[in-house]
Amino acid sequence: MRPFRSRLTLILMIMIGVTILGAGIVMAKVFKDSHIEVLEDNMYREIMLLSSTFDFHSIVGEEAELYYSTEAKEISELTNARVTFIDHDGDVIGDSESDADEMDNHRGREEIQSADENNIGYAIRYSATLGQDMLYVAAPVKSGDVYDGYIRLSVSLKFVDEGMRRAWTLVAVWFIVLFAVAAIVSYRVAGSLTSPLEKITKVARRFSHLDYTARVKIERHDEVGQLSHAINTMADSLQTQLKIIQDNEDLLQSVLDNMAGGIVMIDDKDNIAMVNPFAEKTLGIKSSQLLGKSYLEMKQHYELTKILKEGLYHRKPIHEERTLYNPDEKIVRLDGVPMNAEGGPYKGMLFLFQDVTDIRRLENMRSEFVANVSHELKTPVAAVKGFSETLLAGGVKDEKTVRSFLQIIYDESERLNRLIGDILELSKIESKRIPLSLSPVHLSSFVASMLETMETVAQKKRISLQAEVPEELYMEADEDKLRQILMNLLANAINYTQDGGRVRVVVDHHELSKEEETISFTVTDTGMGIPKKDLPRIFERFYRVDKARSRISGGTGLGLSIVKHLVDLHHGTLSVESELNIGSSFRVELPMLQDSE
Repeated sequence: MRPFRSRLTLILMIMIGVTILGAGIVMAKVFKDSHIEVLEDNMYREIMLLSSTFDFHSIVGEEAELYYSTEAKEISELTNARVTFIDHDGDVIGDSESDADEMDNHRGREEIQSADENNIGYAIRYSATLGQDMLYVAAPVKSGDVYDGYIRLSVSLKFVDEGMRRAWTLVAVWFIVLFAVAAIVSYRVAGSLTSPLEKITKVARRFSHLDYTARVKIERHDEVGQLSHAINTMADSLQTQLKIIQDNEDLLQSVLDNMAGGIVMIDDKDNIAMVNPFAEKTLGIKSSQLLGKSYLEMKQHYELTKILKEGLYHRKPIHEERTLYNPDEKIVRLDGVPMNAEGGPYKGMLFLFQDVTDIRRLENMRSEFVANVSHELKTPVAAVKGFSETLLAGGVKDEKTVRSFLQIIYDESERLNRLIGDILELSKIESKRIPLSLSPVHLSSFVASMLETMETVAQKKRISLQAEVPEELYMEADEDKLRQILMNLLANAINYTQDGGRVRVVVDHHELSKEEETISFTVTDTGMGIPKKDLPRIFERFYRVDKARSRISGGTGLGLSIVKHLVDLHHGTLSVESELNIGSSFRVELPMLQDSE
């Protein structure tokens, strides 16, 4: 027992020694900090007293340095501190110990910067001149139009260090005395702490609180040692089993949290037992508010609760699809299975929710696209086929009529070619297979070249083309795709403007912030306008406001859809304003500089 008692005594002595030493260090630091704090407060009050009683003079240059240096020396003798007057720019205009002309600018000193921010600044620095630490306290002072600057006081911390040395001497003496007393007390206390049963009791108590990391640390070969070894072996087994259970729970929770589908578990009492995050998001519910409560609490989803009720009543697998509103419309597929092991008791139902809104929307878009393409292709193909058959049958002898038929065949084949080209172009854009080839674009010449291209078409309808573009405006964009955007908008504006009308292009620069600038292109016409009910759909593929007019003009119904996708490709926005019989205005807003990513 004696070696154990000696070790325990040594440990206790070390602990007491470390504690006393730590306490001494803390006390010394508190002592020093409190002294410095009191010193700082006193110096600040002295500065405040000076600022209210000192006779500031409105003088500059050498006269100011002479006056303030003389006054600083007199104040220094009264306060036993170095006094420095500093103007607002950081230049020293008076000091009690040094020539102001030879001193550096103090604007960057820590105490001056702190004074600007907190109305008082403190700093402790080592003085190479005096070979000791110095405490600096500064405060901004303003006396009307006479003085605007700082008053700084500094004192040596030598007496604080001397006090610390005296304190350490006292602590050392007490340390030796207490250590001697602690050695005697520790040796006696160790004799009463040799029973290992206390350690075993403590470990057993930790086991009762599910802390299986506890171990009995007794190195003995008697019955007590065998007991401690058996307890440690049991703890190892329990800890291993608990880790396996926790790992499985973590894995299951991770699967539930990251599933691309919602899970709702309802127990055999029709209460909600589990809801994963995806189900919360899809159904707009909070698991914390529903766990342990009846599934009927989900009152906002009447159709859903009906399906759940049916599945829970029959206790059979269900597969349904319903439309929910939360508040947006969502199409949800629901699969439910009963939870009961083979031959075991019924434990409730497990329901899987899958948001199939996008899938159904894409299916509808695909069906509509196929139907629209088929319909659009059918018209020119039927025209070509019909007129070709008429010509091949030899039923037309008049050369003028033959040429008319051939012209119709040519026009319809051109329309068919444009339609196929637009479909292929739109397909490539939507599949993101067309990268942007960015380059600087001079917008004035760029718009001028497009108007020159469209001039011939506009002259046929006596439509005037106008442009307002700043001469020196540039932007970063894919020039070909930008041309495609504006050509489609210009072509539409000319096609849907009556003879003698006007089409106008306005380019503006907008500075939203220092980091964000945009360029807007506004194409305005005096055409027939677009009904309000059609405005939300004009950027859809094959959507036409006036189908008859569109076919006469040779439009494919894809131009605005292509424009919309190309604008999105440039990270821009596209909007439209229109009034019937007054005209339309299409606005494209693009970043002046494209994101490098």
